[in-house]
Amino acid sequence: MLISDDVRKAVQERFDKLNQPVTMVYFESSLDCEYCPTTKQLVTELSELTDKLSLQVHNLHVDTEAAAKYGVDKVPAIVLLDQDEKDYGIKFYGIPSGYEFGTLLEDIEMVSSGSSGLSADSIERLKGLTSDVHIEVFVTPT
Repeated sequence: MLISDDVRKAVQERFDKLNQPVTMVYFESSLDCEYCPTTKQLVTELSELTDKLSLQVHNLHVDTEAAAKYGVDKVPAIVLLDQDEKDYGIKFYGIPSGYEFGTLLEDIEMVSSGSSGLSADSIERLKGLTSDVHIEVFVTPT
């Protein structure tokens, strides 16, 4: 098991408060993907902690329609969907370990609540955007 008993208990307590179901759509490859097995084990263990979190597993090279649908082009990848299968554009590439694990949990909670956590003022300002914005966050432990 990747998730220790203490962490498992803390995550279950967080997941007990989920409002609506969330689906993790996981993409892997058996071709040159060092972190795919570990990432798959992690998302599997997470999905087993509550019935409000489900897991779909896809192979990037076989399930090309699903990959195109969610805009996934590298692995390992995790896409979060709400109960209506709405894709908010939240994707994790690579294994969400360290600080990224906490971010994954927070994003699961936000998708479940349907709320971004942004202030009303920020939401109003964002409505003024006239074109799509693509935001990428890169994280490295060093």
